Amino acid sequence: MAEFSIIQTYFNRQQDDVDLGVGDDSALLTPPPDHQLVICADTLVAGRHFPLDTSPHAIGWKCVAVNLSDIAAMGAKPHSILLALSLPQIDHDWLKDFSQGLYDCCDQFGVRLIGGDTTQSPHLTLSVTALGWIEKGKAIARSGAQPDDLIVVSGTVGDAAFALEHLGHPLQQRLDYPTPRCELGQMLKDLASSMIDISDGLAQDLGHILKASQVGAVISLNNLPINTTIHTLKPEKQWQYALSGGDDYELCFTISTQNYQKLLQLQPNVQTTIIGKIKAQHGLTFEKDGLDHPLHFHGYQHFA
Repeated sequence: MAEFSIIQTYFNRQQDDVDLGVGDDSALLTPPPDHQLVICADTLVAGRHFPLDTSPHAIGWKCVAVNLSDIAAMGAKPHSILLALSLPQIDHDWLKDFSQGLYDCCDQFGVRLIGGDTTQSPHLTLSVTALGWIEKGKAIARSGAQPDDLIVVSGTVGDAAFALEHLGHPLQQRLDYPTPRCELGQMLKDLASSMIDISDGLAQDLGHILKASQVGAVISLNNLPINTTIHTLKPEKQWQYALSGGDDYELCFTISTQNYQKLLQLQPNVQTTIIGKIKAQHGLTFEKDGLDHPLHFHGYQHFA
C-alpha cells in the first residue's frame, strides 16, 4: 500500500472549521479574531517513550494527549494536530487500532487531524504537532511566578512512573492513557501566574518555572497528591515517584491565594492540591512536618 493510500484509508476525515486539511501540500486555517496561535511538538519513539508491547490504540491516544497537555499548559484551547508517522512495516490491524486511538483522543477534546506525513523507518516513531488558539496576551508562560504565590498541581503525581515499573497494574491506565487537562488550563488563563505540564517529573518541571521566573520554592512533602496504592510504600519511594517520575501530564501552576479561591468557585473537573509556595530566594527546597527535609531527585533525562 502506497503512502497516500495509507493516509486516505486511516487518516482522512472531513473537518468543518478547517479551510483545507488532509490531502494537500499544507493545511489552511483561519485564526479567530484577536487570537494568537499556540504551537507545540512532541516525538514518541517505541521502546523509549512507551514499552514495545503497548497497544496501538494506547499509542494513538498518547501521541495526541501529550501534545494537548502542552497546549493546556499555556491556557489555550486546542484546535488541531499534524502527525508524522514512521513505520517499520505496514500492518493494517495495527494502523486501524492506532488511528482509532488517535481519533478517540481527538474527538474527546474537540481536535482535528489536518495533515502530516508517513514514511518507513527501522523504528516506530511518532511526531505530533499540535495547534491551539488563545486570546492575545492571555497565554500563561513559565516566567510569571511571584513570591508568595501558591504552587498547585492537578490530579495525582507519580502514577505513570509506578505503572512503568509494575506493568499490568491498574495504574497502567494512567501511563497508557494520560488525560490532558485542557479544561483546567483554559480556566487558569486569567488566574495563574505561570504554568507547566508535568512530563519529566514534578521537581524537574517546577524547576523550569523557577528558572524562568527567577524565584525559588518550598514544597511540602506532606501535601503531595499521591495515589493510595503508592501511599503504601516507604516515604522515600513515594517521593521518588511523585517528584521525579515522568509521564503524568498533570498541570503544575503558580497562583495567588485570591485567584486560587476564584478557581475553586469555577469548580474545575479535576482535583487540585496546594503543594508549596514560591519564595524570593532561589532554589527548590522541601519540608516535612514543617521542618526542612533535604532531597535530591532527578527527573527524566532524554539523553541518559
